[in-house]
Amino acid sequence: VSADEGILRASGSGVPPAIKDYCTIYNSSWTILPKSLDNATFRTLENLTSTVLCSPSDVPPGTIKDKAVVVMKGNCTSLEKARIAQSLGAKMLLIASKTRLSPFSDNKTDFEDVTLPVAFIRYSDIVDMQLTLGNEVNVTLYSPPLPEFDCSMVVIFFIAVFTVALGGYWSGVAEFENLKAVASPEMRETRRKKEENVTFTPITVILFVVICCVMLVLLYFFYKWLVYVIISVFCLASAMSLYNCLAALIGEIPFGQCRIACCKKNIEVRLIFLAAFCIAAAVVWAVFRNEDRWAWILQDILGVAFCLNFIKTLKMPNFKSCVILLGLLLLYDVFFVFITPFITKNGASIMVEVAAGPFGNSEKLPVVIRVPRLEYSASTLCDMPFSLLGFGDIIVPGLLVAYCRRFDVQTSSSSVYYISCTTAYAIGMVLTFIVLALTKMGQPALLYLVPCTLITSSLVAWRRKEMKKFWKGSNYQVGWRP
Repeated sequence: VSADEGILRASGSGVPPAIKDYCTIYNSSWTILPKSLDNATFRTLENLTSTVLCSPSDVPPGTIKDKAVVVMKGNCTSLEKARIAQSLGAKMLLIASKTRLSPFSDNKTDFEDVTLPVAFIRYSDIVDMQLTLGNEVNVTLYSPPLPEFDCSMVVIFFIAVFTVALGGYWSGVAEFENLKAVASPEMRETRRKKEENVTFTPITVILFVVICCVMLVLLYFFYKWLVYVIISVFCLASAMSLYNCLAALIGEIPFGQCRIACCKKNIEVRLIFLAAFCIAAAVVWAVFRNEDRWAWILQDILGVAFCLNFIKTLKMPNFKSCVILLGLLLLYDVFFVFITPFITKNGASIMVEVAAGPFGNSEKLPVVIRVPRLEYSASTLCDMPFSLLGFGDIIVPGLLVAYCRRFDVQTSSSSVYYISCTTAYAIGMVLTFIVLALTKMGQPALLYLVPCTLITSSLVAWRRKEMKKFWKGSNYQVGWRP
């Protein structure tokens, strides 16, 4: 059984007629839809969502002759509905569903005597159709081919590369300040108060990956409750991250440094306003997070700030820890995308199900950069109106880029590791998009990003005869002793 995505073009009775498109699911083995609206035949829609059409007596005689009819999904099969609708003279059958749209379950051979187009549509779309277009609506079905490449991926590419490059650079700036603090006793106390870095060891790396696995499985089984926990955590973490990012920029501006006394401390007034702004941004996103027209912009801004702060704050002590982290998360990504479909009952990967919201849940996890698709297709109307890139596909390679940048600072190697690793990340992203375009399937980006960045970093270290030092990390320790 296979499911294809199609478009229902609905036209109102006004002058000029209002037009709107809706997502439909059909099976191309049974129903052949045109690829465009050229010479399309519109049919008057008869709304019979008060019935399930499991018997010819459910419809008054002559009601649906030469019309498109929409009925509710019920106890009888779609094949039975199609045969009844066809016997009553209908020219198109739409089956409305209040749950998530699913593929047809009838056998292909049973549909050989059915000639009218049959498709599933969301019941909420039928309601929207009545509210938007009125009671007199004409409809037709078509299925345009999927575009080979969507330009929204270019936007995703620049966001990802910019975030990784900036996060790595920021980490290098922090490392340079640490080195100056160690060399200057006067700066030690000030730097120690500012230092907020967390260093990953091999043990904490393994523990982190285990927590990721457990969390993903819990989300799969308890999504409708845990999704609100993740949303709350994202609001808090992204507001703090946005504050840290903007505070670093404001700190370089020598104006507006007036202070007020609060809780026995002198606080800059501009930082108070900055904190209020960051909290307001997170709250606005939380309230309007399901507004597709513009909320994605705010989510991406908060997401970039979160990734930048994470890359800068979490330090990898050596290349060994980077290899363990990236290698384990690569296996994690591949397992939950490609292997779990053989384990789950519905044959879907746990990663994809959680990203899409299991069981048709309208709430989505705010752990992705998303950009609206710029090429129009049925997928735009159905489950994937956005191109997505998970935060992990930015943060995980970004930690390696940040380590390369800090190693450059520690060894005065003219940014060769940083530039090489950032370039390798960009190449890995391009490779991901190429495979995505060729296979038309969602891809675990780490499958391409991890080898590109790890191999490139290793080759640079080997070529410069610094592999041993690069593997073990610098002897420089941040945790100084007075």
